Amino acid sequence: MHTEEEYVQIARSLNERGYNCAQAVACAFLDQVDMDEKTLFAILEGFGGGMGGRQATCGAVSGAVAIASLLSSKGDVASGTKAATYASVEPIVADFLLQNKSLVCKDLRGLETGVVLRSCDLCIEDAVRLAMKVIYRK
Repeated sequence: MHTEEEYVQIARSLNERGYNCAQAVACAFLDQVDMDEKTLFAILEGFGGGMGGRQATCGAVSGAVAIASLLSSKGDVASGTKAATYASVEPIVADFLLQNKSLVCKDLRGLETGVVLRSCDLCIEDAVRLAMKVIYRK
């Protein structure tokens, strides 16, 4: 397991290499999940840019939620992990919203208002740090 700063640096590096925000956050945590990078990359591809068009949820938050889900879920309905997974995701979403005043990519980037609430780099950093809270809690 890496330190929080190492995960932040891994995510930043992935984003600099062309991974979208969701992919950068999720793939930074490959050492925590039982999944290969190509599969995780493919799953998160459509979640970048506010779900492909900057009109919806920030990709960095989506990446953190994906990791929390992978770490909490047992992968079937019978396991009964849905409530626990929702509980692990809720603080990521709530804390990101509290810190940044929005969960929506276009609002965070100020695409309509001209007022940038948070850069993509800082959203990635925030999402990694929030995901770390889930990892340390498991």
